[in-house]
Amino acid sequence: MIISASPEDVPSGPKVAAIGSFDGVHLGHQHLLAHARRLAREAGLPLLVYTFDPPTKVFVRGVGMLSTLSEKLELLKGLGVDVVLAVPFNNNFASRSKEEFLGDLRRVGATQIVVGQDFGFGRGRSGLPADLNEVAYTSVVPLLELEGEPVKSTRIRELLQKGDVESARHLLGRHYSARGLVARGDGVGSLLGFPTANIEPATNKVLPRGVFAARAGAASGDYPAVVNVGTRPTVGGQDLRFEAHLIGYHGDLYGHEIEVAFLKKLRDEKRFSGLEDLRRQIAEDTLLARDFFGL
Repeated sequence: MIISASPEDVPSGPKVAAIGSFDGVHLGHQHLLAHARRLAREAGLPLLVYTFDPPTKVFVRGVGMLSTLSEKLELLKGLGVDVVLAVPFNNNFASRSKEEFLGDLRRVGATQIVVGQDFGFGRGRSGLPADLNEVAYTSVVPLLELEGEPVKSTRIRELLQKGDVESARHLLGRHYSARGLVARGDGVGSLLGFPTANIEPATNKVLPRGVFAARAGAASGDYPAVVNVGTRPTVGGQDLRFEAHLIGYHGDLYGHEIEVAFLKKLRDEKRFSGLEDLRRQIAEDTLLARDFFGL
């Protein structure tokens, strides 16, 4: 898969172009991309995805993102995309006219274009899907609906903010995950007999709040895990922490990257009367996770 950050760097030649933020690459996005991929294969052309880094709503509205650029690229590659144009989305790009955006599509060789029905482009979203026909024939794909509602990134964010990772999975088509490097924490987990990896996620990455049964992938393999995302009120924590206790792992993870897939919420985070009560609850959480994994 070829990756570019500027239309000028995209290899020349005709292409089918799918356009959108594709934050999370959820089932709705996959539905649109399947249509675009089918058009590309029928025409014998490469499929190009024109996307934005960060996603437009992350920049404009300050919401959290479901997928980092590296995560998005991995997902797009797995869906058979040939070329990705991931343009930096900033104030300069947001102020561009719709004519400038259409010029980008001409430069990348778009001969067919695929967008979702809610797509808008150019300064103030003045450009509509019909305007794309000035460059090439444009297919407007209706939003995919599940359980009577459109599958959208906003809907998935709302589910994750409630910790409902299982409903989010149904809309994503996979378990929601987050990755980051393991940094040194304050050692409370080890003190209680449950050493945890303190994971530093990407800035603005959405993290579900609570305690979860999860699967943690490290260089040495995949492990069942108990994951806590919260402020640790029992020990007077203030900042949000993303911590994972890998069941059955013994070793040093500092400086290594871990990817956590959130499988099932076990409970909300809460304040305990002291460390002994917290230790008993973590032991219970670990037993619940082991039962979940059939251990």
